[in-house]
Amino acid sequence: MEKVFIDADVILDLLEQRKDFLEDATSLFALVEERKIAAFVSPLIIANLYYILRKKTDHARAHELLHRLRLLVRILPVTEKTIDLALTSAFSDFEDAIQYYAALEHAIDCIITRNKRDFKKSEIPVYTPSEFLQML
Repeated sequence: MEKVFIDADVILDLLEQRKDFLEDATSLFALVEERKIAAFVSPLIIANLYYILRKKTDHARAHELLHRLRLLVRILPVTEKTIDLALTSAFSDFEDAIQYYAALEHAIDCIITRNKRDFKKSEIPVYTPSEFLQML
């Protein structure tokens, strides 16, 4: 089973039902539900999602959405090594570097994001949801 790291923007497409991106996000998470792919995120994504969702809804609804998400995704640990690698990396965004090195340390097969430029230094293949779905 392919192990994919799903970036926050794609998850928000699903949770916020963003019109222009919802179809791909729904199709991607259908593959997760069907256990055709294994989805992974970082703890940073969960925290950032809560922060974003909480601005648009109440605490209970944000928790409910994250609980549902948590049933579908596994959370990669962020270790001291992850942080040290991110601190010395060529990534311009520290948060993206943390996520990348967490994925790299756990042999994730690819990263799925709508912001591919954020991961231009990646040795792991990076796809948009649409690109990933077309490959299948």
